[in-house]
Amino acid sequence: MQEPRNQSLQNLFGEALRETSDLAQKEFALFRTEMSESIKNVFVGLAMVVAAAVFAIAAVMLLTEALVKWLGTVLGSEALAALIVAALMAVIAIGLGLYGRSAFSRFSLTPERTVRSIKRDTEVLSERVSG
Repeated sequence: MQEPRNQSLQNLFGEALRETSDLAQKEFALFRTEMSESIKNVFVGLAMVVAAAVFAIAAVMLLTEALVKWLGTVLGSEALAALIVAALMAVIAIGLGLYGRSAFSRFSLTPERTVRSIKRDTEVLSERVSG
């Protein structure tokens, strides 16, 4: 027959293993949920950006053509008008590109809540083991 102290240690160890396993399953479920939400949001956002880009390209082409023709009549030279409009569009494109790059740098796929929760769980388990 085993001593009560050994049985108690075995029970505590078994309980700790069960709790750790349960905790790991819950953390993994949280991770999956958080990642699927992030990925879904990325794809929806990407689809909207692509659709907007298609319409924006068509609008920019028509507006550019109209601006070049109008400026050509004002300046008397359609080539000069096209050069001015192209330079203006290049400046706008650079500005938008720099803004887009900064927006992407703020984007993260890191599951923030899961990482915080795992750190907190690790601290609690460390305290239980050492205490």
